[in-house]
Amino acid sequence: MIHNTIKLSGLVLLFPGLLYAQNTKKLSLQEAVRLGIENSKNLKLSQNKIDEANAQLNVVKDNKLPTAKASFMYNHAEIPTNKLSIGGANPINLPKRADAFIGTAAVEELVYGGGKLRYAEESTRLLTQVALLDADKNKDEVSYAVINTYYSLFKVMQSKKVIAQNLESIASQLKQAQRFFEQGVVTKNDVLRFQLQQANISLTDLEAESNRKIINYDLDILLGLPENTEIEITEPDNGSKSIQPVTAYIDMALSNRQELRELDIQNKVADVNLKSIKANTLPTLGVAANAYYINPSGSFIPGTNEFIFPMTLGANLSWNFGSLWTNKNKVSQSKVQQKGIVIQKDILSDQVKTEINANYQRYLLALDKIKVLQTSIEQATENDKLLASKYKNNVASAIDRIDAETLLYQSKINLELAKADAGLAYYTLLKSTGKISQQ
Repeated sequence: MIHNTIKLSGLVLLFPGLLYAQNTKKLSLQEAVRLGIENSKNLKLSQNKIDEANAQLNVVKDNKLPTAKASFMYNHAEIPTNKLSIGGANPINLPKRADAFIGTAAVEELVYGGGKLRYAEESTRLLTQVALLDADKNKDEVSYAVINTYYSLFKVMQSKKVIAQNLESIASQLKQAQRFFEQGVVTKNDVLRFQLQQANISLTDLEAESNRKIINYDLDILLGLPENTEIEITEPDNGSKSIQPVTAYIDMALSNRQELRELDIQNKVADVNLKSIKANTLPTLGVAANAYYINPSGSFIPGTNEFIFPMTLGANLSWNFGSLWTNKNKVSQSKVQQKGIVIQKDILSDQVKTEINANYQRYLLALDKIKVLQTSIEQATENDKLLASKYKNNVASAIDRIDAETLLYQSKINLELAKADAGLAYYTLLKSTGKISQQ
C-alpha cells in the first residue's frame, strides 16, 4: 500500500511538469508572423469582404444577360345582364358566364444602352481590387502587431536574463560582505546595503515577470493559441541590416502603399462613373420577342381552332434628349469629385514621405545607440572590476561597489533593449513602405 502511494505521489509531482511542457511553444519571429496571419480574425473578415465584392461583380455581370418571363392566367366572368341592345338594333345575347385562359411569354435584350452596363461592370471590378488591397493592408497590420508584441516579449526576456545574472552576482557580493563583517573588515551597514540592493533587484525581477505574463497572453491572443500557452522565443536577427538611401524607401512606399494604390483605383472608378453619367445622353436600343396564348373556350385543353397563339418580334429605340441639358451639372459634379481624389492622393503622398523619413531616422538613431551602449558596457565592466578589487582590499566603500555593479547591470539591460528597438525600428520602416508582409 505504501509502495502504491509513493508511485501515485511521483505521478502527481511529474504531472505539472508534463502539463507545462504541453502548454509551451517555441516560436521564431517568422513562425509567429505566419501563425498570426493564419489565425487572424481580421484577415478572415477581409477575405469575406473580397468574396462579397466578387459576388457583387457576378451580380453586375448578370445584368448583361437577356431577361425572360412567362405568365399564365385563368379568368372566370359571371354576366347577370347578358342581353345588350343599342339604338333599337337587334339585341346581342351574351353568355351568362365565361371562362378564358391567357398565357404570355417574353424575352428582352438590351442591345445598346450607351455603354452603362459595361461601365457598371468595370466599376465593380475596380472596387473588387480595392477589397484586395484592403486585405493586403490588414495583413501588414497583423504582421506588424505580431512583430511588435514579439519584440516586447524579447525585451522582457532579455531583461530577465540580465536581472538573473545581477542577482547571482549580488548574492556572491552579499556572502563576501557577510564574511568581511564576521572578520571585522566592514560594518553591519555594508551588509545591509547589499541586502537592500538584492531586495530592489528582486522587486525588478517580479515586475519583469508580471510584464512577461501580460505580453505572453497578448501574443497568445494574436497568434490564436490557447491562452495558457507559454511562448519560448528565439532571439531575432537584430544585426545591422543593409540600409539604402531614404529616397529608395520613399520610392518604394509611393509604389506599394495600399492607401495610395486604393486612391489610384478610386480615381479610375471616378473616371468610369463620369463616362457612365455622360452615357445618359445617348439613345438606347432593345429587342424583344413575345408569345401569347389566348383560349376563350372555357376548357383547359381547347379543341381545334378554339384558341390563338400570336407571336411578335420588336425593337425599341429611345432617346431622352432632355438629358443633353439636364445632365451637365451631374458631369460637373463628377469631375469635382474626381479632382478631390487627386488632391487627396497628393496630401497622402506628402504624409507618407514624412513618415518614411521619420522612421528612417529612428532606425539610424537606434543603430547609433547600440554603438554608444557597447562602448559604455566596456567602460562599466572595467569600472566594476576596479571597484570590486578596491572593495575586496577595503579601499572602496560598499556604496561605491554597489553603484559600479548597478551601472554595469543597467548598461547591459539598455544594450539588449537597444538591440530590440533597432530590430523593431527596421520592421517599422518596412511597414511604412507597404512591404512588411513580404519580408
